Amino acid sequence: MEYILKNGIVVDPVNKINCEKKDILIKDNKITDKVSSKAKIIDVTGKLVMPGGVDIHSHIAGPKLSVGRLYRPEDTRRGIKKCSEIDGFEAGYSLPTCPTTGYRYTRMGYTTVTEAAVPPLEAKHAHEEINYIPNLDIPTLVLFGNNWFVLKFVKNNDIKNLALFLSKWLKLAKGYGVKVVNPCGSEAWGWGKNVHGLDDPAPFWDVTGREVIHALTQANEMLGLPHSVHVHTNDLGHPGNYHTTLETFEAVKDIKKNKNVKRDQILHGTHLQFHAYDGTSWRDVTSAAGYLSDYINKHDHISCDIGQITFDETTTMTADAPMEYDLYKLTGLKWANKDIEVETSSGLIPSIYSKKAPVSTLQWAIGLELFLGINNPWKLVLTTDSPNAGPFIRYPRIISWLMSSKKRDDMLDNEVHNWAYNRTDLGTFDRAYSWEEIAIITRSASSKILGLNDRGHLSVGAKADIAVYDIDVDDFDPTLKENSSIIENKLLNSLYTIKNGEILVNHGKIIKLVDSNHLWCNVKGNEVQEEKLIKNIKPDFNKFYTVQYANYKVPDSFVKPEERYDVNTKIKE
Repeated sequence: MEYILKNGIVVDPVNKINCEKKDILIKDNKITDKVSSKAKIIDVTGKLVMPGGVDIHSHIAGPKLSVGRLYRPEDTRRGIKKCSEIDGFEAGYSLPTCPTTGYRYTRMGYTTVTEAAVPPLEAKHAHEEINYIPNLDIPTLVLFGNNWFVLKFVKNNDIKNLALFLSKWLKLAKGYGVKVVNPCGSEAWGWGKNVHGLDDPAPFWDVTGREVIHALTQANEMLGLPHSVHVHTNDLGHPGNYHTTLETFEAVKDIKKNKNVKRDQILHGTHLQFHAYDGTSWRDVTSAAGYLSDYINKHDHISCDIGQITFDETTTMTADAPMEYDLYKLTGLKWANKDIEVETSSGLIPSIYSKKAPVSTLQWAIGLELFLGINNPWKLVLTTDSPNAGPFIRYPRIISWLMSSKKRDDMLDNEVHNWAYNRTDLGTFDRAYSWEEIAIITRSASSKILGLNDRGHLSVGAKADIAVYDIDVDDFDPTLKENSSIIENKLLNSLYTIKNGEILVNHGKIIKLVDSNHLWCNVKGNEVQEEKLIKNIKPDFNKFYTVQYANYKVPDSFVKPEERYDVNTKIKE
């Protein structure tokens, strides 16, 4: 397969190409600098051309999704669309079916999406669902922050065996990276409790969240995994929680980054909007976005994604089960809980974010403050923590807000509750994102932060993952508020989406479906030590778990096709 994308307006931040007219040449599944005379020319004169989108944090496969679809049939009935000759029947809004997830991301020009929270014991189920999601590359992040063996290694300050445990469990779960959610809090939830802040110990363990995050970050750097530890900090959604967020960032500052990795950060703070509140209660709550933005602006060991509120009825779902129970007590809406052995727990509850509700508008404004207050776009990524703050199909709407201060001001003046103006500094920002900055926070930064260096750019030799949008860049002004709806429509329906050199979307319609790739990390060089570790922990495993160790391994047949990222790291005996 050979193509020439002719005369597009290319935005490729990695190569410092900012809205330049260029041809993009594709041969087989790579971007190249030379094609034969038989190459097919695709005229994209004047149209916006970017690398394929890369989502660093979404919830698209696994046990939470399955539970959510069962207990929210009303959501499944939304978003119904008849099948076409190529793509199938669509259903679901905040909880789309597996095929629907692939269709919608593909039409948006996204080619890589991270499933951000997989319990090791249910990794098989997550990979099964991935097999029904078409057209994406999907890395999975595996939950470790409340695992009993992790807590034991942390208690003993045994970083070497902790690293070996992570390495082995990532292989068993076919996982890409390390995820931490409310460390020690989900363990406390098993006893009907929670932790508050970094220094509350887990019941019966005498281990704190601070110690867990620090030890897992040390182990992650010891292994040299491509992505840093991915952290959902304690105290999500509580007024005054920004103190815990800053303490979390500070807690790992002394750890040196592995010299063999190309990312900058050693810790990625996810859905930062939910962790950026000042005050002592919901009566006096205000924005703390400025404190977090200032910290991130001054420190390079941290990256983040935002978790932007989108004013939708959606579904909140997280491995932070006690937080979901708090929401249930606060709202009275129906609630589902799922505990998984002695590894993790999760909760789900519907959520309605209204423009007229004080807290919803405060959260909306805080997210935008973070986008606008963090100076370096390479440190942040656009997300909604889908579906928690809103479904991923709202990314184009968020982009329209970021590109137009006039649109934001109009919303502050005429649409949203006055808390957004009175309790945040959003009204003081006149910054408008450029197309280059949009490409960074939706493609280039997310690829770099994940350690996926073969995408997020249009260099020769890169994966031929490309999105083309029907926007005449030179004749279109995204800063005008009346153009916001046009931006949203155009970015929801790409002119072309190309993945691995194959055209999947043509003029907003899916024309081809391919199997999604399972992306996972394989640390090589410690196999003997890993098997010794398993032998040593087997007695405790057999004593405390109700399942057999053999249940953990995800069979190779579950992850076809795959992209395995081999990491050569030898841990000293």
